[in-house]
Amino acid sequence: MKRSSLLSVVCLVCLLAVLAGPVAAQRREIRIPDILGYRTLKCDFHMHTVFSDGLVWPTVRVDEAWREGLDAICISDHIEYQPHKADIPTNHNRPYEVALERAKKVGLLLIRGAEITRETPPGHFNAIFLEDINPLDTKEFMDVMKAARAQDAFVFWNHPGWKAKGDENYIFPIHEELRSAGLIQGVEFSNGRGYWAAAHAWAMKHNLTFVGNSDIHAPADNDQINPANHRTMTLVLAREKTIPAIREALFDRRTVVWQGNNLIGRRAYLEALFMASIEVEQPHHRHQDTARISITNTSDVDFECQRTGTVGPEKVVLPAGERAQFRVTVNENGWAHLAYTITNLVTAPGEGLDVEYMLYAE
Repeated sequence: MKRSSLLSVVCLVCLLAVLAGPVAAQRREIRIPDILGYRTLKCDFHMHTVFSDGLVWPTVRVDEAWREGLDAICISDHIEYQPHKADIPTNHNRPYEVALERAKKVGLLLIRGAEITRETPPGHFNAIFLEDINPLDTKEFMDVMKAARAQDAFVFWNHPGWKAKGDENYIFPIHEELRSAGLIQGVEFSNGRGYWAAAHAWAMKHNLTFVGNSDIHAPADNDQINPANHRTMTLVLAREKTIPAIREALFDRRTVVWQGNNLIGRRAYLEALFMASIEVEQPHHRHQDTARISITNTSDVDFECQRTGTVGPEKVVLPAGERAQFRVTVNENGWAHLAYTITNLVTAPGEGLDVEYMLYAE
């Protein structure tokens, strides 16, 4: 083979190797605005690998998250449940160690954590921002929780009602004890497609951090990911894209859960996200007592609007990344008073975000 031909083959092989790597794969950036002086970081703090009951290697979780537009993840393999241990020896810190270099390479923040796995009650809990997972591998449940606190971990209660049937109660005295002792700081009331309203209300009542995660076990189907079909995640309002900033934000309860087409959070954060996502033009093309309104939604979330006033269509959807137009009635002075509830911006179980606009048509 000629030298030039050999060089061409080598170059082609190198190119294919690069294209096969995660940094060359297509990343889908998530369009949700920064608000209130914070960066809106897209995070998933609950997922599994072959080191517990997941079906993928830790680096695969990094690649999947990067392609889906996430900023930070925590691989949280079970401490007490390892069905693959005959093939993969127990080493609680190893998933983090395996994934760390890949995460650094693609610019994804990787947080060390684990899932404390007990029968219900008390259930399952994630401890994240750990320095060493091994001290949590102990028999007595309260000793595990105290070991997490000794490392200043952020601990949240996972999928609270996953074993409950119908309206069966799933908040037990042990959960009140954990909360009052400061051993849990958050509640994952959104897990995958599951949502538990009573746990959401309990988190609101006790001023705990709202958390939502994928809890993914199987390989992610990145080809099917889009704004309408995305993993459940926690939007963290952080001062900067660093692990300490995420930790500070979680302890300060600056989060919004994105599950399906719902954003679930405290009213101030949802209102700020909505206002930062839409661009409302002044009414135009006025004709007698009506005018046309144009609203552009720059985010990846459809906004589902239900009229609460008397002006405008009864129901309006502001599609993600698109411009919506509709006609409204204006008074004799040219003003239109719009009052709507954004039903998929969930401020409390069963409650949406109320918004009002006064717009003038010349």
